[in-house]
Amino acid sequence: MSKPVLLNLTTAQLTDLLRQWGEPAYRARQVEEWLYRRYADTPSAMTSLPSALRRRLAEETIVSPLTPLVAQESSDGQTRKTLFALPDGRQIEAVLMRYQKRRTLCISTQAGCAMGCPFCATGQMGFMRNLTAGEITAQVLFYARHLAELGEAVTNIVFMGMGEPLANYAETWRAIRRLNDPAGFNLGARRMTLSTVGLVPAIRRMSREPEQVGLAVSLHAPTDDLRNTIVPLNRRYPLDMLMAAVREYIAATRRRVTFEYALMDHLNDHLAHADRLARLLDGLLCHVNLIPLNPTPGSPWSGSPDERVRAFQQRLLSAGIPTTVRLRRGVDIAAGCGQLHNAHQQAQTRG
Repeated sequence: MSKPVLLNLTTAQLTDLLRQWGEPAYRARQVEEWLYRRYADTPSAMTSLPSALRRRLAEETIVSPLTPLVAQESSDGQTRKTLFALPDGRQIEAVLMRYQKRRTLCISTQAGCAMGCPFCATGQMGFMRNLTAGEITAQVLFYARHLAELGEAVTNIVFMGMGEPLANYAETWRAIRRLNDPAGFNLGARRMTLSTVGLVPAIRRMSREPEQVGLAVSLHAPTDDLRNTIVPLNRRYPLDMLMAAVREYIAATRRRVTFEYALMDHLNDHLAHADRLARLLDGLLCHVNLIPLNPTPGSPWSGSPDERVRAFQQRLLSAGIPTTVRLRRGVDIAAGCGQLHNAHQQAQTRG
C-alpha cells in the first residue's frame, strides 16, 4: 500500500492516522503547524515532535508529493519558475513573480489541460490528470519556504498555471480552503484569484462558495467567431452563456470580475475589437487585464507590439472600461504555462 501524503490529508484524516499510532489528537495540530506555518519539508525538521514520531512519519508517510527538477530565474531576478515531478512521473510548473510590494505565485491545478487553446503551451500538450489538493498546496509551500529564507512571504496566489482550475473543482477548492484556513497557510481568500476559460456551470457553482476568491475569465476575444478559434470551449459555452453566468456571479457576490485578454498581433488587437469588447462589458463590475502574449513555439500567433497594446488600452479606457496592461514577466525564461515542461521534455529526448 502506498504511503499517505501528509499534504493530502484533512485534519480529521491526519488526527485519525496519528490516533492509530497511539498519539494524542493535539499531535495533528503540531504537524499541521510545521507543514503550513513553518514550511517543514521533512519530518526531521519538526523538532517539537517526539523523535520516535518523527522517525515513524519519515518511514511511513510522504511530506510533499513534488520533486523539483529544473529551476530558472529571469535576468532581472523578478521571476522564478520551477518544474516539478509528481509521484507518477507527470510534470507541472509553478512561477514566483516579484512586484514592488507583492510576491505572487502562479500555480497549477492539472497536469496538462483539456481546453486546447492553441496559443497556450499547456493546451498544446493535452490533458494528463487532475492534481490532488496536496499537490496544489505543495507548490505554494515550496515557494513560501524559498521566500522565507529571503525574509519575504507569499502575498498573492493566482490559479493560472497549468490546467483549468474549474475542471478540477473539488481538489482546487480543497486546496483553497487549506490555504485560507487560519490553522493552515492562513492567506486571505481575497488574495487568491482563480482563472477560467469559461466553464459556465462551475462559475455559477463558485458564486455560491463562502470564500471570497477572485474570479478571472480568460476572454481573449469579443465575438463568438473569433473566440471559437482562440478558446475552443466557446463552442460549448458561447459568449452569451458565459456573460450571463458572469452577471449572475457579480450579482451574487458583489465582487469585481477580471477579464484577461491576451493580445495577439493582427488577430484580436485592432481598435474594432476594442470597441466590441467595450460593448460586451458595458455596465459590468469588471476590470480588463491586457496581456501581450508571451511567445510559445507551438503557437501560430505572436504578441502585439507595444503601440497596438497602448492604443487598445486607451480605446477601452475612453469607453469607461477599467483597463491595465500586465507587466511582462519571465519572457527570457519561457514563463508561460507549459513552456518549461516542453523544453525539458525536448532536452530529455535529445539526451
